[in-house]
Amino acid sequence: MHAKRRLRAEMRARRSALSTAYRHSAALGLYRSFRRHPLFLRAASIAGYFPMGGELDPGPLLAHAHHLGKAVYLPVLNGQSLRFARYHPGRSALRCNRYGIPEPRTPLHGGVDARALDLILMPLVAFDARGGRLGMGGGYYDRTLAFKRRRHAASRPLLVGLGYDCQETVCVPTEPWDVPLTGVVTERRRLLARHAGRA
Repeated sequence: MHAKRRLRAEMRARRSALSTAYRHSAALGLYRSFRRHPLFLRAASIAGYFPMGGELDPGPLLAHAHHLGKAVYLPVLNGQSLRFARYHPGRSALRCNRYGIPEPRTPLHGGVDARALDLILMPLVAFDARGGRLGMGGGYYDRTLAFKRRRHAASRPLLVGLGYDCQETVCVPTEPWDVPLTGVVTERRRLLARHAGRA
């Protein structure tokens, strides 16, 4: 756990050092890099996130998905896990959860389960080429996606982490409850995780 804390602090500092102009450019780079990828094109339902703390912004990509007629979702807190509420970029009413993160307004226990989605775009603090992901430490995505760790887990949803090139590390420290990514997309590259085969 000490290794995770050190790595999280280092990578958050790297991310914080990026200028606003670079973050804006990176969001457009992400959009250009992933908008024609088969994982994106085949997905009829896509969940993203509202960027906080300098996270790579999926906004242009989510707007494009909406324009293509795909169903777009954002995560909403549901106890100690997440559900996903429909999001219409630029139109949906939002409210802040207890962490100050905007969420679509939805009835208590509203939204859909992760199993209903084709693709989840996930924020990260650090990543490696094996599909290891280091998040903020709350465990919300790991609890929500625990079913993906089962031996015969369904292929849906595919899990793609979004981060800056500078957030890559040789090896993310892992725990038994960590859920590996299908791949990672940065402002410049697309990396299919080594465990993911032909996903």
